[in-house]
Amino acid sequence: MTGHDSQHQRVGRITVGLKQDALVDKTLAFVRERLPEWRDDPDRPQEHSEKKLNPQLCKFLNTRARSDFPMVCFNCEEPQTGRRQVDLSATPAKATTIDAQEYAIYEPFLVFECKRLPAPSADRRMEYVTSGESKKGGIQRFKLGLHGADLSVAAMIGYVQRQSSSHWHQLINEWISDLAANRVSDVCVWKTAETLSCLEEDAGKGIAVCESLHDRSGDVRGSPIQLHHLWVEMAASESVN
Repeated sequence: MTGHDSQHQRVGRITVGLKQDALVDKTLAFVRERLPEWRDDPDRPQEHSEKKLNPQLCKFLNTRARSDFPMVCFNCEEPQTGRRQVDLSATPAKATTIDAQEYAIYEPFLVFECKRLPAPSADRRMEYVTSGESKKGGIQRFKLGLHGADLSVAAMIGYVQRQSSSHWHQLINEWISDLAANRVSDVCVWKTAETLSCLEEDAGKGIAVCESLHDRSGDVRGSPIQLHHLWVEMAASESVN
C-alpha cells in the first residue's frame, strides 16, 4: 500500500459516534490535500473568478470524496443568516452522531468562505478581512455571525493568484493590526490577538495553512470562532482577469 493510499484510508474511514473536532479535522485535512490536485487537474478549465472557481472546487471535492472520504458531502452556496450564502459547506453523507448530537444530511458541520488574493478590484482590496459597512469581508462575516453563526470552527480558502502566500499572510496581519488600532474604521471590534498564526507552507505543493481566533462582534454573542486558512497558489502562468 502506498503512502497516498494509506492517507486516503486513514482520512476516509467511517466512524460511529464521532467527536466533532475529529470530523472537522478530518474534513480540513481532506480539503487541504485535494486543493493542489484540483488546481493541477489537466481537465480543469482555467478560470479566475470566485463564481467559477467555487463550483469547480466543490465538484472536484465531491468526486474525490466518493472513494476517499465517503462520510462527507460538499455543497456550494450554503444558505446562512438572512439571505446570505457561504461559498462551500460540508455535510454528513448520512445521519451521523457527533458528540451525542444527531446531524442530518441537511446540517453543515463546517463551512468555507473562499476569496481571491488579490481581490478583483482596488476598492475591495481588504475583502479577505473586511469590507466595512457592506459586510462582505471574509473574516468579518464570521465575526458578525453572518456565516457560521452556530459553529465554533470554520474555514477560509484563499485562491492566491498573485504574489506569494507569505506576502498575503504579512499583509492580512497588517490589515488586522490597523483595524485593531482603529486606523481603519469598521463595523466590527478587532483585537491584535486576531492576527493569523505562523504560516505553514508546502512549497512543493504550493499550499499554505494558518489559523486565527476571532471574537464575535456586533449583535452576536457567544464563544469565539476559530478559522482555518487554507491557501492554494494558483498556476504562475495564469493571468488574473
